[in-house]
Amino acid sequence: MARIRWVGFDGDDTLWKSEDYYRQAEADFEQIVGAYVDLADARTHQHLLEVERRNLKIFGYGVKGMTLSMLETAIQVTGERISARDLHRVIEIGRATLQHPVDLLPGIRDAVERIAADHEILLITKGDLFHQEAKIAQSGLTELFHRIEVVSEKDEATYARVLRELDVAPPEFAMVGNSLRSDIEPVLALGGWGIHMPYHVTWALETEHGVDADAPRLRVVENAGQVADALAAIEAMPAP
Repeated sequence: MARIRWVGFDGDDTLWKSEDYYRQAEADFEQIVGAYVDLADARTHQHLLEVERRNLKIFGYGVKGMTLSMLETAIQVTGERISARDLHRVIEIGRATLQHPVDLLPGIRDAVERIAADHEILLITKGDLFHQEAKIAQSGLTELFHRIEVVSEKDEATYARVLRELDVAPPEFAMVGNSLRSDIEPVLALGGWGIHMPYHVTWALETEHGVDADAPRLRVVENAGQVADALAAIEAMPAP
């Protein structure tokens, strides 16, 4: 049988809501910029996405990077006409997003508790350290995890390091997350298992991936209540 020793969980949009607040921030941003330009003609949404992509290696993931990219985009698309008052309003969008409530997804606590009863479990999330630490603390789930990792990027190198430190082979590790790009693809590439739990909305840059829908080590669930069953099904498979 395929024995899973460690199970990893993503944070944002897997344990708690996140992308909803980013989408609201984008809508509020466009309302400000829309007073200066035609949003469609200026391709404001696409422009912001391109700026965010370019800035990822400098500012990293999270609200602070988003806010700096919004400021840069606002200055560019308005031809530097945007007022200091409105730039300050953009900063306030970022401040409000950093202070959003931490709402657990339905059934996630029961799912984590059920899996933690038989496995070592890891929380691995990426983004701004202060913001992620605050959300983890507010989630009320901290005591359930045997290890917590806040990382700047979730790629093969990061997962390989974590698995080495846990002294666990990739086939003995399963990762639960909403992002095929960040939660599933790197783990599958290393030889681990992925349990994909899609969220109703995904950031455009997280939709860029190379995961095949029929990947043999991939399982897809509709909600948190199905995660433990998906893991049990993996463990019931004959060992290779």
